[in-house]
Amino acid sequence: MAENQAKQSVPFEEPPMSEALRDELSRMTSTDRSAVIMLLLGEQQAADIIRYLNPREVQALGSAMVGVADLSQEAVNIVLDEFVATIKKQTSLGLGTGDYVEKVLNRALGADKAATVLGRIMPGSSSKGLEILRWMDARSIADMIREEHPQVAAIILSVLEYDVAADVLNYLPAENRPEIMQRVASLETVQPSAMDELEGIMKQQFSSSSSAKSSSFGGVSTAAKIMNFIKVDLETAIMSGVAGLDEELALKIQDNMFTFDNLAGVDNRAIQVLMRNIESDMLMTALKGADEEVRTKFLDNMSQRARIMFLDDMESKGPIRITDVEEAQKTIMRLARVLSDAGELVLAGRGDDFV
Repeated sequence: MAENQAKQSVPFEEPPMSEALRDELSRMTSTDRSAVIMLLLGEQQAADIIRYLNPREVQALGSAMVGVADLSQEAVNIVLDEFVATIKKQTSLGLGTGDYVEKVLNRALGADKAATVLGRIMPGSSSKGLEILRWMDARSIADMIREEHPQVAAIILSVLEYDVAADVLNYLPAENRPEIMQRVASLETVQPSAMDELEGIMKQQFSSSSSAKSSSFGGVSTAAKIMNFIKVDLETAIMSGVAGLDEELALKIQDNMFTFDNLAGVDNRAIQVLMRNIESDMLMTALKGADEEVRTKFLDNMSQRARIMFLDDMESKGPIRITDVEEAQKTIMRLARVLSDAGELVLAGRGDDFV
């Protein structure tokens, strides 16, 4: 018996993972792992889950489900084991929480105020009409709102993915774009009357039911993110128009757009492409007033010898006026966006991200 107990106490050791399997797993993204689980669930259960995803997530997951078809059985088993281990760590505390919170807030604040709060803390509680918009192509949305009031157009742009909103703006009449962007940047909350008007449009198009909710949309940040996806030549015209309507608001939008400091989040290949297209002297000036993270990003993409020479030359330049630094940074960002529009480099946050 003692011998049996000794045998039982020996822990189970998993066989060592082969190098090929380790490499196979390292190349899998979180989306790939999700795709494996979806395929294991079966058609009905997978369909039930997909109903809760937005169009971009459906596209990414669908592509991944096709791409993982050739995975080894060992990799599938490990992904499943990881999923089960994750599930075991979860609790059931959050089940049904959304409905509970909605009921409590409705009772405490009333329907209108509760809808405003829920719109901020539960984005998925937006109206069905607005959800339908997320599945439409940009040209169709533009055709739908072309003759509508700029405020309605602004609300619609604010709830779309930023790159889709930029495409919609591109299809709208040029003379309307500045005012629409001004209204996007000025939005904070949308009252039930405006939502009624929007739902009326949606009802005509899709026969959807009306839902009057006060919701949070838009703002300077939303306007800036939409503008990040606008082509450079079109951006100049729109921002000039916005400045003509409200110069202070135009400056706020520009301050929130993709900036020189955001280059810290760009991949090394994009930095290298950018460095090949700008003069060394201009880069020195731009980096003089840049965050340490951005400066390090550029320096890490130089050889050791080139880095030493670059730093020596930059040090020898002495003090530089802030206006010169800002102008150099703006010039580099304009070039970066031109190269991005041409497909020569990827700027994270402008719709060029990959999964």
